Amino acid sequence: MVVDKDFRVSEIDDRIYGSFIEHLGRAVYGGVYEPDHPEADENGFRKDVIELVKELNVPIIRYPGGNMVSAYNWEDGVGPKVERPRRLELAWRTIETNEIGTNEFVDWANLVNSEVMMAVNLGTRGIDAARNFIEYCNHPGGTYYSDLRKKHGYEKPHNIKTWCLGNEMDGPWQIGHKTAEEYGRLALETAKAMRLVDPTIELVACGSSNTGMPTFPQYEATTLEHTYEAIDYISLHQYYGNRNNDTANYLAKSMDMEHFIKTITSTCDYIKAKKRSKKTINLSFDEWNVWYHSNQKDKEIEPWSIAPPQLEDVYNFEDALLVGSMLMTFLRNSDRVKIACMAQLVNVIAPIMTENGGKAWKQTIFYPYAHVSAYGRGVALQPVVSSPKYDSKDFTDVPYIDSASVYNEEKEEVTIFAVNRHLKESVELSADVRSFEGYDIIEHIVLENEDLKAVNTATSQAVQPHSNGVSTLTNGIVEANLGKASWNVIRLAKRK
Repeated sequence: MVVDKDFRVSEIDDRIYGSFIEHLGRAVYGGVYEPDHPEADENGFRKDVIELVKELNVPIIRYPGGNMVSAYNWEDGVGPKVERPRRLELAWRTIETNEIGTNEFVDWANLVNSEVMMAVNLGTRGIDAARNFIEYCNHPGGTYYSDLRKKHGYEKPHNIKTWCLGNEMDGPWQIGHKTAEEYGRLALETAKAMRLVDPTIELVACGSSNTGMPTFPQYEATTLEHTYEAIDYISLHQYYGNRNNDTANYLAKSMDMEHFIKTITSTCDYIKAKKRSKKTINLSFDEWNVWYHSNQKDKEIEPWSIAPPQLEDVYNFEDALLVGSMLMTFLRNSDRVKIACMAQLVNVIAPIMTENGGKAWKQTIFYPYAHVSAYGRGVALQPVVSSPKYDSKDFTDVPYIDSASVYNEEKEEVTIFAVNRHLKESVELSADVRSFEGYDIIEHIVLENEDLKAVNTATSQAVQPHSNGVSTLTNGIVEANLGKASWNVIRLAKRK
């Protein structure tokens, strides 16, 4: 591997370490909010969860959905709690109590030092509800909705900058599902109205829900034909699983994610060329994760219950390896991927789990997310890698070593992230870092486990990182041992 300070990909937008909270399962109720919990603050927010979220250093959190937003009336979640209606939540077939809404979520996001990425309902609603909602959130005062916010106890506007124009509108499962033509027209007109209320906002249009959609990538192309000059980002969503218990193939699935990103980037640039535009549309990968463990269990949940345990994947060690590779994929494509949201943050396909009334703990996937969020700030470098390769069921020429590099000029630190996908053998890595003169290795973090299926629970943390990685730096060459099936973070800093 060659890591050179001149091989720059892009300045990394911190928002690629974003996440997502939907009114789904126990993400909100029992996750971030549980007023009867011994760790609850005066507003009912769990302080143990707040501390774990702060440890991840999440810069932006998408809210309130997800599929749920496509039939959500934002007005239900503001004002006195005793007056808020209970609703049938159609996306996940539960009862929504609306105890938590826009203002409470903004309060919670402030507690965890995060911005809110707000979504508007373009399923059952449209332009009118969206313009009123942004007036409520962002207008200073002197109008009906801004004064209503003040009446609800929020004198200053929330000034939410980033807004999603609906969610997964290409999906037949979506309430208010729309063709690309229908969605493109509605998104354009909604964008125009919202920008008239607040010209400073950024807007995200819906792209394909996953690479398997029959309309992918034409949905993006048609949507962008309408919205190109009115929006800033197009969204991508993708989840992976290991249903066939084929780990070698599973760990290569980040290559599918890379292909997805390249395809949408080229689609955006095709429309740019077609429109003779000077504007570049970037990508918001605002749903991504591993999701498959809980699928069967979710079918057994009684409909119309309140905050049932939905989508509660218990992640194992091999899931953490793939999550590491997915994060590195964002780094390598940080010239175009500017926002990414791990879906989700607490309890629902999440790095943080809780027991109602009990503990909160870190899932296996917490660790690569925390590492890249902590050490992946700065400039992404393009490592030139020569690695042995393998073929799997769905992929050919899969490099055993998957890697990314980041240079933090301000801190004078360089970080090499690497996954060894080899399931049986360690790999000796030789990395040329001679362009970083006077640097030393300060830490080599490793996440490894003999059992690929090892999981963390409230009572047992079987998968945890250690800092006993074996690596040396001599004459500008890093020599490191990357253990079989391992996640590695090699940190270099300039000698003081």
